Amino acid sequence: MPLAFLTADRAFDEAADDAPLPYDDRDQWRRPYRPGPWRVGAAAILLLLASFVLVSAVIIAAAGGMSGAAVTGALGLAVVASALRLLRMGVWVNATGLRHVRFFLTRTTPWNRVRAVRTAQRPVKWLALPRTVQGQALELVVREGAAEPAVLLTDHNADFLSRTEAFDRAADTVEVWAYEYAPAARG
Repeated sequence: MPLAFLTADRAFDEAADDAPLPYDDRDQWRRPYRPGPWRVGAAAILLLLASFVLVSAVIIAAAGGMSGAAVTGALGLAVVASALRLLRMGVWVNATGLRHVRFFLTRTTPWNRVRAVRTAQRPVKWLALPRTVQGQALELVVREGAAEPAVLLTDHNADFLSRTEAFDRAADTVEVWAYEYAPAARG
């Protein structure tokens, strides 16, 4: 089974110079970078915890406590869903727009509303914690609406911590998608 998130960087690296977007099907939502080791590690730990909780639910059911087993099983499934959502978080692009997936919220912005997608030096959160450090952020500026640009990616989030080259490549790829599909982003 091919895993699309493992081939995102490879497709970008192997693309010809005349093809800035190396994807055949541009209508499919895709993340133009691989999930980082911090995000994958956190999801793996959550899945390990979920396995213990689900085994506990089986043991409780075997002991005869069906209501306790149902509650424990539901808790285990909630942890699995949380791990899967954690892996889905990030920026996704296709020919119709840009999708910013967060843990509890997903916002899709059509390309015709995008004014600019740019990289800026600014204080950013370190692994989404309250502590801020100086870093780079990929910002989304929309035509009407928010005065403050929305931060899509940072070089200190769970995908790019200690991976500056991967952040630069992902930011460049999203900027190329914006240049290709957002008329206002061209100038």
